Amino acid sequence: MQITRRLEFDAGHRIPSHTSQCRHLHGHRYAIEITLSGDIITTAGVSEQGMVMDYSEVKRIAKEQLVDAWDHAFLVYRGDREVLDFLNSLPNHKTVVLDVPPTAENLALHAFELLASAYRHSYGNHLQLQRVRIYETPNNWADCLAKE
Repeated sequence: MQITRRLEFDAGHRIPSHTSQCRHLHGHRYAIEITLSGDIITTAGVSEQGMVMDYSEVKRIAKEQLVDAWDHAFLVYRGDREVLDFLNSLPNHKTVVLDVPPTAENLALHAFELLASAYRHSYGNHLQLQRVRIYETPNNWADCLAKE
């Protein structure tokens, strides 16, 4: 059985080597969809009976591991020294430094890597992260899928 939880956050970024508009500083209303698979919990009387995982727990873990850190932050590539130096000059600026340019594809991969172990040990019902989808815009997204 699979379940999916969607969360949204706002963040800025730029793709320094891009030849179009994304080379400029800008922001997005991102959405992240987290798809988990697992057995339906059948233990009578427990709060999660009939569920793969309580959606509020999916949200709590995603917020703790990723969303709270990225929300209203600037996602910057470590190699983008000019922008990184500028952001570091701003007192108390919320900056997330990444080892790769913050494309939707790289963000989906990074999010998957951050979240996979956090969900794996949550419920003991063979719970596994199957997909992380990052929407950069309503019409553009990237999927990172579990390896089979």
